[in-house]
Amino acid sequence: MQLSTWGHQMSRPSGIRSLMEDIATTTGSSGDGTGANLSVGNPSPIPEVLETWQRLSAAALATDFPESGGHYGPSRGTHSLVDAVVRYFNAAYGWSIGPENVVVGPGSQMLCFVATTLFTGPTGPTGPAGSGHRPLVLPCVPDYTGYQGLNLVGSATVGVGATVVPHGERSFRYALDADALQQVPDMGMMLVSSPGNPTGRSLTAAELDNLIDTVERHDALLVVDHAYGRPFPMLTGDALDPVHHPRVINCFTLSKAGLPGERIAFAIGPADAVSAMVSFMANTVLHAPQTIQAVVERALDSGELDVLTQKVISPYYRDKRQAAEALLHSLLPDDVDWRLHEGDGGMFCWLWVDHEWFDDLDFYRLLKEEGVFIVPGRHFFGTAGVPGLPGHATRCFRLSLSGALPDLERGFTRIGALLALLRDRCHEADPV
Repeated sequence: MQLSTWGHQMSRPSGIRSLMEDIATTTGSSGDGTGANLSVGNPSPIPEVLETWQRLSAAALATDFPESGGHYGPSRGTHSLVDAVVRYFNAAYGWSIGPENVVVGPGSQMLCFVATTLFTGPTGPTGPAGSGHRPLVLPCVPDYTGYQGLNLVGSATVGVGATVVPHGERSFRYALDADALQQVPDMGMMLVSSPGNPTGRSLTAAELDNLIDTVERHDALLVVDHAYGRPFPMLTGDALDPVHHPRVINCFTLSKAGLPGERIAFAIGPADAVSAMVSFMANTVLHAPQTIQAVVERALDSGELDVLTQKVISPYYRDKRQAAEALLHSLLPDDVDWRLHEGDGGMFCWLWVDHEWFDDLDFYRLLKEEGVFIVPGRHFFGTAGVPGLPGHATRCFRLSLSGALPDLERGFTRIGALLALLRDRCHEADPV
């Protein structure tokens, strides 16, 4: 079998493939009650959320299935869902968008891939003179590991490392390195998650303004992935409201609001950019699944999605994060220099172990042997480094908070024990 250049790029090992293989390993396994899967980004099975989606799905199947499931539809998305999105965002934020600003897709990752393919890469004879290709820029890494595999041309992705700001003894935050971003010579598109995966960190208003100013200067686009943000599922309390701007494409998904398996999302942006995305959809997948579009339309128009977000989902993850922080502080060794990225809620904990003896991949493999799954930190950095902090990318890891508290406690206990073991081994090998 002869792979093309693009084939080699898209079939190579990657962080997201490793994560999905871990999901395949643990999905459907009854387990023996001794391990813990702390790697997956699946939302928690909150009963009120599951009941709502099941009820809305049953109603859509009963009423809409002959049309939605038995016929092809528009590549932009069903008229009813697109109109519901327009009504919702115009009412919620005072926007004045129309159907021409909306495209529905099978998951936000697919929409990000569509945008990356359309607006980055080789420019050809019609592109900017002498540029050759316009890269995808990730302006504040670490960021979602799936972004590293979006580009058909690997060299066309540029990551800009964030700066690290320690707080107290056990906390830290990342900040946009505006000076480093200004050194990027060209770009076709910037892509950022806010709130971020893996950290849960949200862009500040000043940082968002900086990103918009930067893409305007480069005649490029900014794609903001709101998978964890406002208006739904609002997993963190400090998320910014989405901004409607002629240089911004906002992506929204229902995955973290309880529908990860249905692969349904939509993007809102300038009409010319969205039109190109609609054409891409037509040329590849034809359109997103339609019965689930009928379900999402009902959730938006009825207001039930807002109720779930504000009354159930957001408070759940705020409380879960607080409980997880308490467990980490009680179960991780006091004499190991570990720090937790600050966050107000969120689905993950992002830890930094600032010791030369710590390696994220070794730590991942040793935990996996004990049935505990995490995600190594390097997958979220790509090729970007962090100025002034050599080795930072390989000293971090992500923990999912989706599991039940007993599972988290069991996993955190193993993590604490392994950190203590590695610390002791290092001291034995190099006694003071």
